[in-house]
Parts: sequence; structure tokens; C-alpha cells
Amino acid sequence: MELILASASPRRRELLGGIVSRFTAEAAACAERADASLAPEELAQALARQKAEDVFSRHPHAAVLGADTVVAFEGEVLGKPRDAADAAATLSRLSGKTHRVYTGYCLLCGGRRAEGVCCTEVDFADLSDEFIRNYVQSGAPLDKAGSYGIQDTPSPVRAWRGSYTNVVGLPVDEIRTILTKFGINV
Repeated sequence: MELILASASPRRRELLGGIVSRFTAEAAACAERADASLAPEELAQALARQKAEDVFSRHPHAAVLGADTVVAFEGEVLGKPRDAADAAATLSRLSGKTHRVYTGYCLLCGGRRAEGVCCTEVDFADLSDEFIRNYVQSGAPLDKAGSYGIQDTPSPVRAWRGSYTNVVGLPVDEIRTILTKFGINV
């Protein structure tokens, strides 16, 4: 059975490629919309479901995996930065503090569905103004929720509890488990 990753994220493609040898990627065409009053984990799940359902509507005979990652800090969801100044402000807010990263996922295959959310707690190092300036100038944070990548070098992350790959954008262990349950070779 064909597996389609409902995502344009190069990081998700790389992570899925580490456990599945054959799949295609197709970005969802729907606008990402969800109720702003949802808790961060519910928001991540709703957006992952939307992406999977959108791509599945065009490929009903495939297995379709959707995912969405949100960063939550002090009751607020921190999306991708609007620009460099927004990225710098977000990094300053997170400096020396702990936040949570949620990745929702949804696998649709035939009449079956598997959904879930993975949460990782992330501790930021105390970031100097120079680090923030250089990091933002590198362009690394500009396409990432929360304005950072745990995989970046140098990384603003001091420590994490939970799944590292969840913070990158796809909780590999959980995805491997549901793909196996659905009979997709990993």
C-alpha cells in the first residue's frame, strides 16, 4: 500500500525516511484552521487530522499520515515567526525557561484511523543577545514553530524530557508503532 506523508516539511520527510523506505510527500492544500480556544495538544491533533483528511480525500486508496507540531509556553501557542524580529522576541521569551512541544499525528488507511499526540518538555539555555542575533541572522529559526530547531547547531536547547524527534517534528517511535499496526513495512 502506498504511504503518503501529508506534509511539506523537509524535517518530517527526513524523519519518516529513517523508518520507512518508500513513501511520497504531498502538502495538504487546506488552510490550517482550528478553534483558537483548543488546548495546545488538541490544536496539534486537530491540525494533523485536517492535513491527513485533506490529502486522503485525493488518495483514498493510500495510507496517509498527517502531523502538526505546536510549541506552548505560558498558555500561549507559539507558531512560526512572522519575521526576524518576531523570532528574536520569541527566543528572548523562551531563554532560560521550560516549554512544551506537542506533535499531533493522524494516520488514515482504508476505513481505519489512528491518532495521537506526543509531548516533550524542553528547557532552553540562558541565551545571550549575541546568540539570539547570530541565530536569527542564520535564518534557522524562521520556518519553525517556536522559532528554533532542537537539531540546529548551535542549539538554544539545554535539555529535554521525552521524544527528541517529536521536537524536530515527528515522534518516530509512536509513528513506527502505528505504521506496524496498520501493516506498513518499517
